[in-house]
Amino acid sequence: MLERLWSAWRASYVSSVAPTRSDSSDDDSDGSVFSRILRSGLPDDDTHIIHRAETCFVIANLFPYSSGHVLVVPFREEADLDGLTEVETSDLWATVTTATRALRVAYRPDGMNVGLNLGRPAGGSIPDHLHVHVVPRWTGDSNFMSAIAATQTLPEPLDLTTRKVRAAWVSLD
Repeated sequence: MLERLWSAWRASYVSSVAPTRSDSSDDDSDGSVFSRILRSGLPDDDTHIIHRAETCFVIANLFPYSSGHVLVVPFREEADLDGLTEVETSDLWATVTTATRALRVAYRPDGMNVGLNLGRPAGGSIPDHLHVHVVPRWTGDSNFMSAIAATQTLPEPLDLTTRKVRAAWVSLD
């Protein structure tokens, strides 16, 4: 059973801290890593971009939790969901939905994690450019390497992930 230790005194500290835009290590003048990838001019195969929609794109995660882990990212840098336009919001969630369908075709997972980490305290490693994680999961897919060696084993390289998900995406059309 989970025990809880209440520390109500922390509420005054948490509510007194002023919000900050970002303490990201990315150089703000160059934009996020996603913006730099888009501006690079490199082919989608080289950048692992899987799909481009109207206002967002899908890219294989460079540091995946599992094979097939993709990110759905608005083209425009925005830190929070409420900063997206209605068109961006609609396109983002439609693309996330299609990404789950493509991953089911490509990997046949038992389940799926879909989520965002908004802000560095929430786990956002690129807090100024929101992105939705779509991660295929299988029953029993965690292993002893993660538990004892802080290491993940992945059975396929990113270029193969990119090709598999892109082919599955095209098959949905």
